[in-house]
Amino acid sequence: MKLRIATYNIHKGVSAFGRRARIHAIKEAIDLLDADLIFLQEVQGQHDHHAVRHAHWPGQAQHDFLAGDSHHSSYGMNAVYEHGHHGNALLSRFAIAASTNHDVSDHAYEQRGILHSVIQAPAADIHCFVIHLGLFAASRRRQVQALIHEIQSSLPPDAPLIIAGDFNDWRNHLSTSLYESLGVREVFDDGLHQLPGSQHPLQKKIIKTGRTFPAGLPWLSLDRVYVRGFAVEQAQVLTGAPWNKLSDHVPILATLHYAAPCISDHA
Repeated sequence: MKLRIATYNIHKGVSAFGRRARIHAIKEAIDLLDADLIFLQEVQGQHDHHAVRHAHWPGQAQHDFLAGDSHHSSYGMNAVYEHGHHGNALLSRFAIAASTNHDVSDHAYEQRGILHSVIQAPAADIHCFVIHLGLFAASRRRQVQALIHEIQSSLPPDAPLIIAGDFNDWRNHLSTSLYESLGVREVFDDGLHQLPGSQHPLQKKIIKTGRTFPAGLPWLSLDRVYVRGFAVEQAQVLTGAPWNKLSDHVPILATLHYAAPCISDHA
């Protein structure tokens, strides 16, 4: 089974400070990806001010608007305020069997959640986790530990798994914990690499990631896709037009292959 997946922080579908609505252009761009699964962050479930300020603001929540007629959607409401709320969302070409939002807010100033959806793909049920971690390193470490605990305690160890979103982990401090605890692989990583000046090629694992921020000239690796049970055919950061004008992040697009585990005749 082949899957096209993407992850994208859409900045609530507006320009900086909400001066221009970009949600319609974002929908057009996302539709062109022809992706089976789309992991979205900063999705506006409701914003009464934008609805009044911007002509043609969608009457639906953004996750439903972006899903259109081609995808199912699930939404995890994280940040709630007087005039609306936003959070993470998953768009899926396949049916969504279940969806749960886990509150991993670490302090009162940042409301964060992890959206867990179970996708009924043709070859297997796939567990998808949409991530948007905090701005502080200590918060991110605790939030990743909460993610690891949830996966280890509720999923079989060989369950197909995709974890994607905005990790805010520009120094790439979290990948090792995810690799060691969950057996995942980041889609840009191709194995072990020699440290500069090292005498031992396998002395340390340098996990490659894609640069996705800021959109105009991406040089920070904030967005990630980790997979388990999939081979990675291709992964790319989508730079240039139209992506450099739609959000402060650019998306990652990856093609994955899933093959069901072989069961021994003597098992």
